[in-house]
Amino acid sequence: MSRAHRKQFIGMPLNADTQDLYHVRTAIQRALTGALPKLQGAFLDVGCGVMPYREMILKGSQVDRYIGMDLPVNDEAKYKTIRPDITWDGLGIPMPDASVDCAMATEVLEHCPDPLAVLKEIGRVMRPGGHLVLTVPFLWPLHDAPYDEHRYTPFALERLLRGAGFIDAEVRASGGWDASLGQMIGLWVMRRPMPPFIRTVLKWMSYPLVRWLFRRDRAPKGAELDWVMITAMSAMARKAQ
Repeated sequence: MSRAHRKQFIGMPLNADTQDLYHVRTAIQRALTGALPKLQGAFLDVGCGVMPYREMILKGSQVDRYIGMDLPVNDEAKYKTIRPDITWDGLGIPMPDASVDCAMATEVLEHCPDPLAVLKEIGRVMRPGGHLVLTVPFLWPLHDAPYDEHRYTPFALERLLRGAGFIDAEVRASGGWDASLGQMIGLWVMRRPMPPFIRTVLKWMSYPLVRWLFRRDRAPKGAELDWVMITAMSAMARKAQ
C-alpha cells in the first residue's frame, strides 16, 4: 500500500478536503492504538479490505501472524497490490476452532444480516482469553447498498458481545454532540450532490467550524450515554475461558 493510500486510514490530517472522513478514521485508529497492548500471537482481521492497519498492528503489538479475511475479491483495481489471505462467505470462517489468539472487525458488523451469528463464529476460532476489538458507525450515510444492514447503540453492541460468549466488554462512544455536528456538516458539504464550484466554496466556509467542533468535542461515557448524540463506537471484549 502506498504512503498516500495509508494516509487515508492512519494519520489523516484534518483539512477542508478531509472534513467528512477525518473523525471516523482517527477514531478507528485511536481505538486500535488503545487495543495494541492486548493483541498477541495469531491475529484475524475480519473484513480486512486492503489491510491498512496491518503494519501498525505488527509493529505495535505482540502479534506475530496477521491473517486478513474478506469476501472473495471482486474489485481488481482496489485489490491490485494486496489480497485477503483467506476468504469467507460473510458468516462461516474457514478455520478450525481456537486457531487464533485475537481478532478485530472494523466497520464490519453493520453489514452482517445476523451479527450475533458472526460474533459467535469469530469467538469459535478464537482461543479462550483472547481479545476482540470492534468498531461500528452510528452517524454515517447508507453505504455499500444493499448490504448496509444495521446501526447499533452501545447497549445493543454490549448485549451482542455477551450473547456471543465474550466478557469484560468495554464499549466506548467515539464522539459526542460537537463531533456529531461536525461530521454531519462535513458529510453534507463533501457528499451532497452539488456543482463542483459550489462545493469548493462551501468546504472552505465550513472547514473552520468543523475544525472547531472536532477540537472541542468530548465523547460521552457511562451514565452520560442517554439523550446524547454519538458518531460511532469502539469495543474491546475478551473470549470467556
